[in-house]
This record gives sequence, C-alpha cells and structure tokens, in this order.
Amino acid sequence: MKRISQREIANLLGVNVSTVSRALRGLEGVSSELRQQILALAKDKGYRPNPFAVSLRYDTTRTIGVVVPDISFNHFAHIVKRIEAEARKEGYMCIITDSDDKYETEKSCLELLINMHVEGVIICPSQETTDFAHIQRLRKINVPVVLFDRDADIDISSVVINDADSARQATKTLIDGGAKRIAFLGGPNRVKQTIERKHGYIEALRESNMPIIKELVKCNYISFNSGLSDTLELLDLPEPPDAIIATHGLLVGSAMRAIDSRGLRIPDDVALIGYMSDWVSDVMSPRMSFVKQNQREMGTKAFKLLFDQLNGDNCVQHVIVKARLELRDSTK
Repeated sequence: MKRISQREIANLLGVNVSTVSRALRGLEGVSSELRQQILALAKDKGYRPNPFAVSLRYDTTRTIGVVVPDISFNHFAHIVKRIEAEARKEGYMCIITDSDDKYETEKSCLELLINMHVEGVIICPSQETTDFAHIQRLRKINVPVVLFDRDADIDISSVVINDADSARQATKTLIDGGAKRIAFLGGPNRVKQTIERKHGYIEALRESNMPIIKELVKCNYISFNSGLSDTLELLDLPEPPDAIIATHGLLVGSAMRAIDSRGLRIPDDVALIGYMSDWVSDVMSPRMSFVKQNQREMGTKAFKLLFDQLNGDNCVQHVIVKARLELRDSTK
C-alpha cells in the first residue's frame, strides 16, 4: 500500500497542508479536536515523515558517505561496522560504497555521495590512486573528509595503524626465530601503506646487520593471483626465502597456497607472518602468526575525526592506532 502523505491527509480532512504539518509536529495554531483527528488518521493510515523532504528543507541530510576498496573483505567490513555504529549514536546514517580498489570507480563513488548531499566522507583510497585531487576537492567544497587504513601525503585527516613499526617488529621476530632470508610480500609501491611497511622491514634487517636482497621484495597489485605468482617466484629462486611477511590478508592466503603447492611446510620450511584478523588466523592450518590491527578503534576514531569536523573543528589530525603482533603456529 502506498505511503500516505501530509497533503493526502489534508485532502481527506478538508484542511490546509500547513495545518496538518503543525499538528504532526506538535505546534500551536491547531484546535485540540482537529489535532486529534489528524493524529488518528495519520496513525490509521501508517503515516511516516519523509526524512529526505526534511533534509531538503533544512539543508541537512544527517548522512555520511563511506568509501571502501572491498566491503566483502573482513578487515574493511569490521571497520565499517564500527563507523556505522558510532555514526548511529550521533543520529547519522551511513551510505556505504565500494570502489573495487579502482581509481575511476573511487571517483564515481565520491561523485555519487556528493550528489546525495552527504555531510561528510570517510574513505580508504584504492591501491590504484596516485592523484588525490578528487579527495582534496571535498575540503574545497566544505565537505569534511577523513582517510582510514591507507594514508596519503595530502592535507587530510587520517587514521592508520603503526605500519612501519609493526612490520619492523614482525621482521625482527622472524630473525629471532632463526630466519636468514626473509621475503617481503606487499602491495604497490605507490601506496603509502606499502612504503611504510617496507621501511619497517628494511629497518629491522639493518638493525640485525642482515643484507637487503632486492629479489626477496615483491610489491605488486594486491590480489590472490598476484600474490600467488609472486610467492611462487620467490620459492623458485636458487636460494628461496625461509620466511615471508605478507602485508595483506589476500597475500597471506596466496602465500600459503604457493607454499603448499611446492610441498613445503609452514613453519618448518617457510615461516609466515601476515596482516589479518584473529578469527581468520584461528581457522587457518597452521594458525597464522599475524599483526593484529585494531579495526574497532580505527573505525571509532575515523568517525570521531569526521564528527569533530562536522562540528566546526577544521584542524588536520593524523591518528595512529597501535597494532600488536600475535604469535601462533606459522612461526618458529
């Protein structure tokens, strides 16, 4: 059944729309008897106020936009879930869009959100993004914006984990476990997250007076197939790695598949540390040693930064959420 409008209620009772509006909002200027008639008819017909009409009238939508590279990926889903929960506490609704980790799709997502008059945007840039003009434009048109998970060298507030330090700790742990040839399996070098994690990896090698071997560093597109081919190339080297750091959950899965396909064992032949969620680690065999990223805190702080901007705080802030290393069965 079609939802009834204020105009239709007015027509049924033979009164002005403004009278119906005042009665429904509890304003003065309507007799007690007529108010009861309007309220009774509205209840009987299942009347609900139209939030979009209200937003157009008062130029406020109480919505924010969220752009993620892949909403089906567990890591991003947990962060978005927390953003949505925090937004709801403050009376905001989230419009979630998926860029498919592609630059052009990301631009389309932002254009869609702007056209829908969202009041702010929280975005994790795609791994293809090198030009951030479309994100910087948001600030120029007075739309608050916050980056999460992947930072960029632009004047925009952000929330990320301690990428360099977490990778340094992971590498140092592998070294302490006896690894001599540690490979780095990361995303594209254009992504700041990859740059930071690779920096931590190299820093740990230098601290331990170990050589930095270029052929053990693979920084390509983040996908299962790319990670699989990269890991197979590493394992086919004359001197293959005895340990691998995989900086994304997809790369962890592909590394495990490649190691198994060569008849090798984790961690006896190749130790492995990944970036992932604890429950994913627990369902793997062997259970994965991993860098635990606090998605809950990241989502909470991302919305907090945006909410502060919505309330007039235009100060650019870069928040670092501390990750920690959890050792399981994939390391010695």
